[in-house]
Amino acid sequence: MAKVRGPQVGDEAPDFELASQSGERVRLSDYRGKQAVVLYFYPKDDTSGCTAQACSLRDSYEVFTDAGAQVIGISSDSVESHTAFASKYRLPFALLADEGGAVRKAYDVPATFGILPGRVTYVIDREGVVRHVFSSQANIGKHVNGALEIVQQLAS
Repeated sequence: MAKVRGPQVGDEAPDFELASQSGERVRLSDYRGKQAVVLYFYPKDDTSGCTAQACSLRDSYEVFTDAGAQVIGISSDSVESHTAFASKYRLPFALLADEGGAVRKAYDVPATFGILPGRVTYVIDREGVVRHVFSSQANIGKHVNGALEIVQQLAS
C-alpha cells in the first residue's frame, strides 16, 4: 500500500474546481457546511478495477446520500471520457476531469510503479476536514466499505 503524503486525517482538504462529466464546474468548497464528501481518485475510466469501484459506489450511492454524503470521482481523463463512462455504467455522481493532474498533485496521490495513477479515497466532513484516507490500488472493496463506515459515523 503506497503512503499518501497529502492531506491526512484532521487536515483541511485542499479546495479545487474542476469540470464534471456534464461540463458543470464543481468546487469542493461548495459542499462545506452542507454535506460530507467521499472524494476518490482513480486511475482511468472504463478499466476493470475502476469500473468495479465506480459500480460499487453506484450501488451504495443511496446509502451514502442518506448518510448526508456526496460521492465525487477524479481522474485525469477528459470530460468526454467521463461522460461516456458515467453513461455506460449509469453513475449518479460527479466524475471530475483533472486533465493536468493539479488536484492529484495537491492531494499528493502516489503513482503505482511510478506510472499508474494511484487509487486513494478521502472522506471529508461537512467542515472540509479529512476524516479518512485509504490508499490501495487493488483492494477496491475496502475503499467503498471503509468510506461508508466513516460516513455513517459522521451522520450519527
